[in-house]
Amino acid sequence: MRYRTLGGLRVSAVGLGAMPLSIEGRPDEARALATVHAALDEGVTLLDTADSYHLPGADPGHNELLVARALAAYGGDTSDVLVATKGGRGRPADGSWTVTGTPRHLKAAAEASRKRLGVDAIGLYQLHKPDPAVPFEDSVGALRDLLDAGTIRLAGISNADTGQIRVAREILGERLVCVQNQYSPAVRDSEAELTLCAELGLAFLPWSPLGGISRSSLDGPSRTEERDRHAAFHSVARERSASPQQVCLAWLLTRSPTVIPIPGASRPETIRSSAAATELELTEGEVARLDLEFRGLSA
Repeated sequence: MRYRTLGGLRVSAVGLGAMPLSIEGRPDEARALATVHAALDEGVTLLDTADSYHLPGADPGHNELLVARALAAYGGDTSDVLVATKGGRGRPADGSWTVTGTPRHLKAAAEASRKRLGVDAIGLYQLHKPDPAVPFEDSVGALRDLLDAGTIRLAGISNADTGQIRVAREILGERLVCVQNQYSPAVRDSEAELTLCAELGLAFLPWSPLGGISRSSLDGPSRTEERDRHAAFHSVARERSASPQQVCLAWLLTRSPTVIPIPGASRPETIRSSAAATELELTEGEVARLDLEFRGLSA
């Protein structure tokens, strides 16, 4: 496992996105716990969850509780594991994803998450998505208050644009440590945010990082035409006796030293494969081929 820096902490260069363990199509608890334990066995020290990762209208906080149980049941040392959770979204019975960014809601949500995780303070708490009905400064101000109160240790924002990143940095200063946006070979509209994070020294956490290679849990199964659009990733994988997913993660790590992908997994073998991607050192020529395809798709 290779490591990177997030808020002054040393974390694995690839994290585990725990969402698939709790939403539609989730595995049984035994396999879910085994998946988290496999991640820990491989040296993964960043676990990403959220209070809204649960079935529509049922068992709120399921994923946070699951992560807490997995850590408690693990036989090894977990003192270096950073659990990152998020607040500000909901999942009502109709299956939609709501957004609530009022300070009152975020503070109550953070306290509920802290209790579910069974910790004195949440390691990393992130605003899940800006609420268009609430001034962004107010939502970020709630993160500042949570930091001051000791409810959370580090703060981040998700699904944010460059202007919002700058506003959050102005309010939180160096206590803003990361930005979590969707970014992958198929979803490329956070390039400016990635660049800004590198300039500011903020970790950039791509969610659904395998989009176009393996689709997100919210998108359904991969399609042949999508694989054809990313032929370079598949050809490099064949040449290196690796999976296209490993090549994708290895390539993402070349985009910036601040990038820490958080691929999802719902079975142990998947996260083992993702963790192994940190050991895949792409050549300059391979990176150039992948960059060329990426730029071509972005045009």
